[in-house]
Amino acid sequence: MTKAKVVAVLMERTGLSRRDATVAVEVFMDQVKAGLSRDEKVSLVGFGTFYVKVQRARQGRNPRTGQSIAIPEKRVTVFKPGKSFRAMVNGLSEDEVSDDDGGDE
Repeated sequence: MTKAKVVAVLMERTGLSRRDATVAVEVFMDQVKAGLSRDEKVSLVGFGTFYVKVQRARQGRNPRTGQSIAIPEKRVTVFKPGKSFRAMVNGLSEDEVSDDDGGDE
């Protein structure tokens, strides 16, 4: 699904103009990005949690030459879906999804 499709659905369901729906989607995305850039978790109950995880530095190998290379530490964005989201995606009831899979619920 694209941003344009999300805007179209928002327009259809709320009666907002295309401009207002686009602004709403952009504000939402900006707030998620701003929170993550401040190392805050962004939790949306019933949906999931976005957070930043640090991947530690490690040794890698160039597959072409076999030469060992140092891969520096980096920050990656992670999304952990909530229990009801996981259930819906997997076609299960919420009771069939184990809590040890993570999520926000």
